[in-house]
Amino acid sequence: MRKAIASVIYSGFGFCLSLLFVSSAFAQEATGPVDYTHAFIVGICIISAGLVISVGAFAVGPVMGKTTGEAATAISRNPEAHGKILLAMVVGMAMTESICIYALVISLITLYANPLLKYIFG
Repeated sequence: MRKAIASVIYSGFGFCLSLLFVSSAFAQEATGPVDYTHAFIVGICIISAGLVISVGAFAVGPVMGKTTGEAATAISRNPEAHGKILLAMVVGMAMTESICIYALVISLITLYANPLLKYIFG
C-alpha cells in the first residue's frame, strides 16, 4: 500500500513538473500581441500523452503481478501441469501487456503524429 501511495505521489510530482516546464519551453520574446494557441495545444497533447501511458501502465501492473502469483501458486499445487499453466500464463500476460502497448502507441501518435494539429494550424 505504501508503494502504491508513493508511486501516486511521485506521478503527481512529475505531472506538476511537466506543467511547470511546458510553459517555459515555449517562451518567446513578446514583440506585440502573442498567440499562445500553438503552445497551449502542444502542452495539452503532452499532458494527455503522459496521462494515457500512465493510466495504461497503472492498469496493467497489478494484473500482471496477480497473474504471476496465481500461476506460481498453481504450479506449487500441481507441478505436473507446469507446461499448461506456464503457457496459459504467458498468453494471458501477452494479452494484458497489449493494453499497455496500445496506450504507448496512442501516446506516441498524440505526441509525434497528431492528426488534429493540421486542422488547428492549417
